[in-house]
This record gives sequence, C-alpha cells and structure tokens, in this order.
Amino acid sequence: MRDDAADLLAWYDRHARDLPWRVAPGSDARPDPYRVWLSEVMLQQTTVAAVKDYFHRFTTRWPTVAALAGAADAEVMAAWAGLDYYARARNLLACARVVARDYGGVFPDTLAGLRALPGIGPYTAAAVAAIAFGARETVVDGNVERVMARMFDIHTPLPAAKPEITAAAARLTPARRPGDYAQAVMDIGATICTPRKPACGICPWSAPCLARARGTAPDLPRKTPKAAQPIRHGIAYLARRTDGAWLLETRPPQGLLGGMLGWPGTDWAESVPAAQPPVDALWHDPGAEVRHTFTHFHLRLGLRLAQVGLDARPERGTFHPAATFRPADLPTVMRKAFDLARPAMETLPR
Repeated sequence: MRDDAADLLAWYDRHARDLPWRVAPGSDARPDPYRVWLSEVMLQQTTVAAVKDYFHRFTTRWPTVAALAGAADAEVMAAWAGLDYYARARNLLACARVVARDYGGVFPDTLAGLRALPGIGPYTAAAVAAIAFGARETVVDGNVERVMARMFDIHTPLPAAKPEITAAAARLTPARRPGDYAQAVMDIGATICTPRKPACGICPWSAPCLARARGTAPDLPRKTPKAAQPIRHGIAYLARRTDGAWLLETRPPQGLLGGMLGWPGTDWAESVPAAQPPVDALWHDPGAEVRHTFTHFHLRLGLRLAQVGLDARPERGTFHPAATFRPADLPTVMRKAFDLARPAMETLPR
C-alpha cells in the first residue's frame, strides 16, 4: 500500500533546503520555537531569498524572544525596514513581549496556546506547532495550496477553494514527523511544483498526483480574478538643513507604516490632497513621483524638496543629523522617495 507521506519524507531527507531557521532532517537538535516563529512571520508575503539576511540580522542582534521583547520599538522597526507589511513588525514585538512577560520566555506548545498570542493567526500557529513542537497540525501556505490543488486536481478557484484544499492536506498530514512533512510540502512547492512548468518528472509525488495524470497541473490552482486596485495620491516633503540634517517624523502607531520613520507628508487620498508643508520654506517640485503598490491600492506620491537654514522650526517632525541618518532604516516607499529626490536636492540653492 502506498504511503504518500512516507515517500515525501524520504525525498525530504535527501533534498531538504538548507535554511538558517531549520534543523536538518535526521539531526538530534530540536527546532528553536523562537527561530521557527520569527522565520514564519518574516516569510509571510515575502520570499526566502529576501528573508535570509533579515533573519540573520535579527537573530544576531536579538538571539532570544526575551532579547527581542526588550528592544526599543524604533530599533525593531528600523531593522525591519524593507521587508514591508510593517504590521508584522508591530505584531512581532507585541507577541515577543507577551511571551516574555506571561510565559517566562517559553512559547506555548499547543495550537490553542499559540493562537492566543497577539499577531499569530491559524497558519503561523499551525506551522510553529508542527515544526517546533511536533504537533500533528495541517500547515497550508501558498506553496502547499498549489501542491494540494494539483495532487487532488481541485478546480475550485482560490480563495473559495481554501477549505477544500485544507481538508485534502489534512488527510495526508502524518502523525510521525509532521514538522518535517510540512516543510517537505513547502519545499516541493518552492522547487518542483512551481507555478509555471512544474517539474513533474522529478517529483516524489508524481505517481499519485491526479492533475499530472489528467494533464491539468499547469492550470492549477485556479484563482478568482482580482478587482482592479484603486489609486491614491499624496505628497511627501523632503527638507534638508544646511548642516546636512534631514527632516523626518515617526508615523502614528496605527495604520500603514505605523511606527515607521518617514518623510512628513499629506494624507493619501483618491485625489491629490491640499498642501501640508511641515516647515516654512521655498518648496520645489522636481516633477517626479514615487510609485508604490500596497496590498489594497497603488500609491502615487508627489515630492516637494527644500533646503532650509539652521534656524528652521518645523511644525512636524525633527531633524536627524546626517551622521546618524540611514536611508536603509526607511520603509520601502520612503526610501524610494529619498532615492528619487536626492539628485534633484543637490541642485537646489543652499
């Protein structure tokens, strides 16, 4: 009798990806729940390639959940800059502080206990429970959805297909090595059962895969067409003082880019908002705009540039000395504004 989970685990033992948050299959070491949780939060909506350096920096600077819990908000937000989806960073801190304060720095080892923590949803809870604690939980991310849709030839479009796909995945999840199994399915999706041109010839699940047998694998999973995203407009004000300091502000803790450092600016709205300069100055329009896409809308951000004297008194924000200002600490959209504005700023009169 064929054992699909056993076949996949045998493949994983030979071909598992070497990732910094993983324990290699066959190792006597136990997965560190902190590293598993941190990696899963970072990997949401983000690629493995993008996450590796951030994971290394975080675990070097904050090697335990207690260390992360004790970090200043601004330091963590700056370290997260560039990974986007910044609510994850706020939830990361909130969760670390609850674990440190209420659980003595030890993560709960059950699905229910993990779900009770701030910022941990069904997927992350299942992943940490399975990978870190060996619980028989069904882990379903985008890679797993694609693999299961093909394995069972599921044609219901996503997101409506999620319950059907999750039920199918649950039938295959083994009681033995559920964490390795979950990571094995992810690896199959990332390296073999890819969105385009799946490499069915080298897949350990080629034989039982219904979509391969029926020739439908390249068309799955089906997805409901997304509605066109709206466009919002705004203005960002970049002011540099004659000593090289830049005018920046910390955004409110709630909302997009909450708690992040950025340029003072207008609200983001369907039409270009009225001007809201943060300091009295001669503002210049460089005739360029930043284009950036968030989850639910496209942003068109106009720029206004000014050189100001040492006596400038801003109504919003504070000047950050050139020696300590790091563009890398800015969220992506704000860094785009800086990169676009910097050449034009050099032409302005001082």
